[in-house]
Amino acid sequence: MALQILLADDEKDFVDTLAERLRIRDFSVRVVYNGLDAVAAVKESRPAVVILDLFMPGLPGDETLRQITALYHDLPIILLTGQAGVEESFASEELANCACLTKPVALSQLLEQIESMLQGKAGGDRHV
Repeated sequence: MALQILLADDEKDFVDTLAERLRIRDFSVRVVYNGLDAVAAVKESRPAVVILDLFMPGLPGDETLRQITALYHDLPIILLTGQAGVEESFASEELANCACLTKPVALSQLLEQIESMLQGKAGGDRHV
């Protein structure tokens, strides 16, 4: 069975392209375009990894992260952002199983981070 990834980002072209590139590599990818749908998707079916944009309209990524980590504190989450240093706005327990990658992110870098997180190394490289 393919590894399930939840991909939440409001940039439709970016997220749809990324989802297709992950599917080609045998991941099962669910795409949502806002934070509310991301939280609902996690409640419905816990993914192996969440890839979450931090800057979305409606429920922003930081609140989405808080709600998801309240549901599953050990769920690996990769935060995508266009700004460096966003980790400072979160409590350390919110980032316990998170990594932060700066957009634009290379697919190879994202795949490496997914693999690392699934091996339990989420706290290693927080920001790449």
